[in-house]
Amino acid sequence: MEIMGIDIGGSGIKGGIVDTEKGVLLTERHKILTPQPAEPEAVADTVQQLIDHFGYQGPVGCGFPTLVIDGWAKTSGNLSEKWQGVQVDQLFAERTGLPFTVVNDADAAGIAEMRVGAGKGKQGLVITITIGTGLGSGVFYNEVLIPNIEIGRMLYKNEDPVEFWAAGSVRKREGLDYATWGNRFNDFLQYLDLIFSPDLVILGGGTSRKMEKFEKYLTVNFPVIPAELRNNAGTIGAAMMAAESQ
Repeated sequence: MEIMGIDIGGSGIKGGIVDTEKGVLLTERHKILTPQPAEPEAVADTVQQLIDHFGYQGPVGCGFPTLVIDGWAKTSGNLSEKWQGVQVDQLFAERTGLPFTVVNDADAAGIAEMRVGAGKGKQGLVITITIGTGLGSGVFYNEVLIPNIEIGRMLYKNEDPVEFWAAGSVRKREGLDYATWGNRFNDFLQYLDLIFSPDLVILGGGTSRKMEKFEKYLTVNFPVIPAELRNNAGTIGAAMMAAESQ
C-alpha cells in the first residue's frame, strides 16, 4: 500500500508517501517546523499544510510524541500540556477530512527499524532509542512490539526523568561536548541494563547520525548499534502501522 506517514516531533513535523510493503519512502521527505507553542489546533493546522504539500488523499499514519492509547494522548510529552487527554486521531481527522492512525512516535520508528532496518531478524529483547528532544523508546521481544514503554520518563538523578539529563536537546542546551554528554548517555545505558537487561540497543534520531563522536564512551556489555533508517524511521513506521489498521 501507498500511505502517507507523518512524524511529529518537538522541533519539526515531517512526512512523506511510503510503500508500506517495502518500507521505503516514495517521495522526498518534507519538514515543517513545529509551531511554538505546540498546542493542538496549531499542530493540526501544520499537519494539514504537510498533507497539502503532497496533495495527498487517503489514510494517514502518524507518530506522535506522547504516550498514545487508541489514538488518545494520555500524556502531554514535550509538546504542550494542552495535549493531555486529547483524542489525537479524531482531531486530525476532523481537521483534514482523512482517516488517521495515531501511535507513539518511538514505537513507530522502532517498528520500521525492526522490519526493514537494523533490527530485522533480531531476536530477544531489543530496545530502540530515538535521541532528540527527548529519549523515545520502542521495546521488542522476539520482534513483537511491547507498546507505550516510556523509558525516557524513568526517574533518575534528582528524581527527574532521565531524558531531562541525557537527551540530545540537553547536550545542545547545556553546550556539552561529546565526551561529557557521551559519558552521561553511557550512564543512561547502564541504568537501562539494570532495569531491562537488553540483548541489543539500536540508536536512532538526529543525534545518532553523529554516533562516531560518542560511541567510544559507551562501555555497556550489550551491543549498541546505529539505526539504518535514521530520521525516516518514524515516517515509515507510522505508515506501516496505518496499513495494518486498514
